[in-house]
Amino acid sequence: MAAKPKHTAKKSTRNKDLEAQVQTILSSLKRRSSKRTRDEMGPRYGIFTDKAFGVKMADIQQVAKKVGRNHELAAALWETGWYEARMLTAFVEEPEFVTATQMDRWCRDFDNWGICDTLCFHLFDRTPYAFAKVGQWSKSPEEFVKRGAFALLACLALHDKQASDEQFRRCLPFIERAAGDERNFVKKGVSWALRLVGRRNIALNQEAVELSRRLAASDGRAARWIGKAALKELTNPVLVRKLQARAGNLK
Repeated sequence: MAAKPKHTAKKSTRNKDLEAQVQTILSSLKRRSSKRTRDEMGPRYGIFTDKAFGVKMADIQQVAKKVGRNHELAAALWETGWYEARMLTAFVEEPEFVTATQMDRWCRDFDNWGICDTLCFHLFDRTPYAFAKVGQWSKSPEEFVKRGAFALLACLALHDKQASDEQFRRCLPFIERAAGDERNFVKKGVSWALRLVGRRNIALNQEAVELSRRLAASDGRAARWIGKAALKELTNPVLVRKLQARAGNLK
């Protein structure tokens, strides 16, 4: 009987090692779980999923610190479908190895705001595809894909210090177009994005305020809610003075 090629044997061993590591991590998560946490996920936090252990975010992050960054492991954890394992990928995945196709594939799996926001906040906004995905996902009919667009935009406004005003300016029409969506998690994502873009600097603040005024005066309930809330926050004198002072210091 012919011997298996060495490269095949190595691949098989690597796959077995990876699967063992995944099972070890799942066991670690399960040990940190509680029925109370699992039972509270939906009623208290609005996170509905059929496959969860019930592990607090702080405990998920503790596991992530022990695991470290590993691209192959992140992909394997995602494929398990467990809520906590997918949350873990935000801290285990290596941003430099994330592809645009992978972002689309994972985004299609989003089934609650917790997964959506955590991936956008800790991983997707660190990729070179982030702004392109804002525009692409904002057109999706799927609730959590569409929320992903605006959660990602909000995270970029908060974290990406190198992005230009023009990159954010090009996203304002996406906000205006999506503001009429009445679905709870979409409209909250749109609101989040508008407010954080408007807090970035005085120039974007003025443009965000202008958009907020249009939305606040519109006929749609969701758009009015988004516009009025953003207008209240973005015209706050304390915030405006802070942004003006920051602009003065940059001159």
